[in-house]
Amino acid sequence: LEEDKYIPSTWQAMLPELEAAQEVLGNEKATQAEVDEACDALTRAYLNLRLKPNKDILSGLINKANGLNSTSYTANTWAVVADEVIKAQAVLEDSEASEAEVKAAEKALTKALEGLEIKSVEPVKAGDTTANAIKTGDNSLIGTSIALMSLSLAGYYISKKRKY
Repeated sequence: LEEDKYIPSTWQAMLPELEAAQEVLGNEKATQAEVDEACDALTRAYLNLRLKPNKDILSGLINKANGLNSTSYTANTWAVVADEVIKAQAVLEDSEASEAEVKAAEKALTKALEGLEIKSVEPVKAGDTTANAIKTGDNSLIGTSIALMSLSLAGYYISKKRKY
């Protein structure tokens, strides 16, 4: 068994039972009752070992939330996300966190992220001259892109046709 794959408290609880079982194993004069007792204790300790849960998804959700711009969302929905990020970070850093705790934190943070509401843009008022100055960044180059792609495909087809 590899210690780093298990929750530390469950690993530490198993070690004394393992040492006791090794002592009984090394004792040539051990009785069957001592062997049975050591075997039962070690088996219980082994069965109580808990694997460390995979926290990759939780870590990714936290990174996703931290990468968002809070000013783009309503204050109420952002507050829920911020609260869930704090809770999720605590679970992520907890070496004793169970699989159930990790899954619950993932679910809560996912729900909070899905509940984010984008701030509504204020409507343009009559006589507002700044509305005309807004640039969207859309230059409508779709036609040019399609033409270039068509020419590229035609050139490729012609070059392949000449080789045969």
